[in-house]
Amino acid sequence: MLPAITIARQYGSRGHEVGRKLAERLGIPYYDKALIAMAAKQSGLSEEVFADADERATSSLLYSMVMGSYAFGARVPGVNEMPINDKLFIIQSDIIKKAAAQGPCVVVGRCGDYILRERKNCLHVFIRADKEQRIEQAVKSGDCEAKKAPDFVTKKDKQRANYYNFYSNKRWDDLQNYDITLSTSRFTIDEAVDLIESAARKLDR
Repeated sequence: MLPAITIARQYGSRGHEVGRKLAERLGIPYYDKALIAMAAKQSGLSEEVFADADERATSSLLYSMVMGSYAFGARVPGVNEMPINDKLFIIQSDIIKKAAAQGPCVVVGRCGDYILRERKNCLHVFIRADKEQRIEQAVKSGDCEAKKAPDFVTKKDKQRANYYNFYSNKRWDDLQNYDITLSTSRFTIDEAVDLIESAARKLDR
């Protein structure tokens, strides 16, 4: 069976495009921001509230200090009293685990590699790109103005790193977390998909 594939990505590296094309080619489910809608429906809270909390660590300093050693992947009493960010992480973790248990899938971001760390049949990928290219992508996508793009890209990477580091107690940029690292500055989107597909099929064999 093909593995579950997780994709962590630098902002502007087009990792979500790689993930979507890979899922389409392999004919398997694809999970990214759709998890927000699923989590919102499951919790009964508004999707807009969860969208604001997506891939952001909790803003509660006191909660962070008290729960610093807490294993966020597990359910614990009092989950309803948690900050929205933490509640979202736990619900999304459940969704990711259930998706992987049902069969091969592609999960983009949201600490997917950490959440599925105990599952053997997984392939963990990190997508990066040169900062100049990522700045161009930020402007092209309309996420920010050209003059603000360098700082915007840096901020988005820090946000993703803080989220990963907080919930996993590991470093987002630690290459030991991943099986493959690819640069979309060196490879086209289709070439990146080719490489990941090849690795996934080798694991399948």
